[in-house]
Amino acid sequence: MNMTTGRRGIVWKTPDITADGLKMFACIVMLIQTVGIAVIEKGLIHLDQYTQESLNQAMSQDSRLMTLAGIGSIMQLIGGMAIPVFAFLLVEGFRNTSDYKKYLIMMAVTALVSEIPYDLAICGKVWDFSSQNAMITMCICLVMLKCLDLFKETSGFTGGMLKVLILIAAIVWVSIFRAEYGLCMVLLVFVFYVFESKNVLKTVLGCIISLMYVTGPIAFYGIWCYTGERKDRINKYLSFAFAGAWSNCKLYPVRRMKSNPVCFD
Repeated sequence: MNMTTGRRGIVWKTPDITADGLKMFACIVMLIQTVGIAVIEKGLIHLDQYTQESLNQAMSQDSRLMTLAGIGSIMQLIGGMAIPVFAFLLVEGFRNTSDYKKYLIMMAVTALVSEIPYDLAICGKVWDFSSQNAMITMCICLVMLKCLDLFKETSGFTGGMLKVLILIAAIVWVSIFRAEYGLCMVLLVFVFYVFESKNVLKTVLGCIISLMYVTGPIAFYGIWCYTGERKDRINKYLSFAFAGAWSNCKLYPVRRMKSNPVCFD
């Protein structure tokens, strides 16, 4: 336990959370989100059959359907807490990796393997370029981190401008690829890296950005309690597998309804 003394002498106890603890948390909320999508939305509700208007009408006539839809939405919201954790762990992985190229290649392979089931689940096609899975976003973030690291010794106005340009370039790339969680993930990774030593500023900015997915700020309690310890009891390949599965899940069911199609013919 960490002991923190407040201004009025109040002692606060916060748990010690390792990298494995954050990984476990992310895996659990991913699992909850996946169950909400696969079991409730697709298995019980068959959400793809509804438009927003027809779903609202059906729920007004069927209380069971309304309950299931509410539970599914809550499970989706819980999944939003995984985004800041993945962004934080990506930065930690970058800082601690002994082989950046291998790290990037593993991420890219996971992204490619995840793309086919992602396209089948979202668009019903084996390959579709209208939207890409979240692992693509993480690959772009890794490249952004490498670029930031190359210019980390550049200070002053020039250094600040270079960081901004690198950030803009990363945002442009995730927009071109239409990668899932693109803007939110890029901004979070940038904040975690650039403001590493400024915990309060990093947390405030991160919470504001994470509001894009409503429940994201809750995850910052675990990030704040992070000890920096990396026991790696959870195999990194297992983590990549979970991340790949998570990348095949879209947050918020309204995006998969007929009235708001994702794919382009």
